[in-house]
Amino acid sequence: MNLLRRIGRPRAAPTLASLDAYALWAAQYPPTAHNPLMAVEGQAISELLPNVSGAEAVDLAAGTGRFGLLLRERGARRVIALDNSPHMLAGSPLPFRVLSTMEAIPLASESVDILICGMAVGHLPRLGAVFAEIGRVLKAGGTALVSDFHPILHFTGARRTFNARGKTYAVEHYPHLYGDFHAAASAVRLRIDAVREPSLPGHAAGAPVALVLRLIAVK
Repeated sequence: MNLLRRIGRPRAAPTLASLDAYALWAAQYPPTAHNPLMAVEGQAISELLPNVSGAEAVDLAAGTGRFGLLLRERGARRVIALDNSPHMLAGSPLPFRVLSTMEAIPLASESVDILICGMAVGHLPRLGAVFAEIGRVLKAGGTALVSDFHPILHFTGARRTFNARGKTYAVEHYPHLYGDFHAAASAVRLRIDAVREPSLPGHAAGAPVALVLRLIAVK
């Protein structure tokens, strides 16, 4: 998909609620990074990912399973894919798939070693509930990697868009600043351990396109 259509300023593109958007988008949404933004965001997550060999892992808001496949390739013992879109889950090759929202993870407390949530928390107007759930399910010392569409892009007018049925649509998105992530993490048992803000060569003088955080669950 053309990057400018993906993160540019769509002409009168209607904005869809995320569930409605993914119902349309799922048929053409492969379990790989399929545009440059996703490529640099995925690379940042890959670089921040700790050793997951033998880990109990979760791909939260998994979509078609891009990061779940990465976790499996890196040696996770089991990867559970959670997403609230049945259309996206149907396109995932991962064997353990569960219909679930980010704000109510159907797993026991302190049962997860590693969790990835890629480019999804911006679909929620507030971060508190999802961060509380991430903090709840992670074991002490466990790691979460969370990425989002960079707020700089949003505030300069860019939108996440896609094409379906001959039309361009924008996906519901709420910008979250670094301070919002810090506040949400500090309110629960999470500590921000590392931050990446990858950019694209030649895009807006090197302005970041994604915000990637690594968080540790403290005791």
